[in-house]
Amino acid sequence: MAVFLSHSTEETLAWAKAFAKTLRAGDVVLLEGGMGAGKTMLAKGIIAGMGIPDEVTSPTYTYVNEYGGGRIFHFDCYRITSEAQALGLGLADYFEEGGICLVEWSENIRGLLPEDCKTIRISGEGEGPREIVC
Repeated sequence: MAVFLSHSTEETLAWAKAFAKTLRAGDVVLLEGGMGAGKTMLAKGIIAGMGIPDEVTSPTYTYVNEYGGGRIFHFDCYRITSEAQALGLGLADYFEEGGICLVEWSENIRGLLPEDCKTIRISGEGEGPREIVC
């Protein structure tokens, strides 16, 4: 387990870009942290670190955003109320697509996740520093 203390958005993005270099097709990364902790910022850095220039936005209302022609799928499961709902939306299908899956609020679909997920926990709030553990 590694711990990084980020003092700025720029440091968080730089850390996430470096982390992206460790990922391979098919990896599932759980982005854990409270509301506003910086999960989507981590996703932005990872996607940029994969060399994908797309604008990254939170998939809160779409559930999943696709980047790089299916190289990365970014989930936000905050509004998912059951695994049955997630199955009905086809979210589990993305784990079989071969792209990297970044999953926010993964606890809402825990039973659908592959066994070998990577986890990044980010904590902190407001303008203060963030602790990133992976």
